[in-house]
Amino acid sequence: MVPEAEVRDVLDELQRLRARVPLLSGALAASTDGLVLAHDTPGVEAEGVAALTAAALGVSIRMTDATGRGGFRELLVRGGNGYIATYAAGSSAVLTLLAEDRINVGRLHLEGRRAGARIGELVDTALERVERPAAATPRAAPPRPATAPDRALPQRPT
Repeated sequence: MVPEAEVRDVLDELQRLRARVPLLSGALAASTDGLVLAHDTPGVEAEGVAALTAAALGVSIRMTDATGRGGFRELLVRGGNGYIATYAAGSSAVLTLLAEDRINVGRLHLEGRRAGARIGELVDTALERVERPAAATPRAAPPRPATAPDRALPQRPT
């Protein structure tokens, strides 16, 4: 679980992102297993979007693996009324953005990738701090190997 201070920082980042990109109608950060970390999604059920993001992430990871395209980085879906974009955010989170149909997709990607990297740093750092005290106890599991900051999300078993 991500500590409350970092959750507030993630929410601040989502709100700054929505202020920078006016045609964003929602922004959500979630764990890779579909739990909401923070959201700014007026009129949209955040828990449902997070769960659907986790499902889409699972398919995306399988697809990139099956086609030899490397680890998951991003997913873009276009509907009749706009876009849903999902970006890797560190090793254990994702950023999902809801955008109106008129958005500049290049700008969406630029801002989404930057925000995903910042959110990933916040979440990964917070999780490392939470796990560190547990590693000091005698019965703790071995520590996870360090991950590179730009590393793709871990692969899910098929």
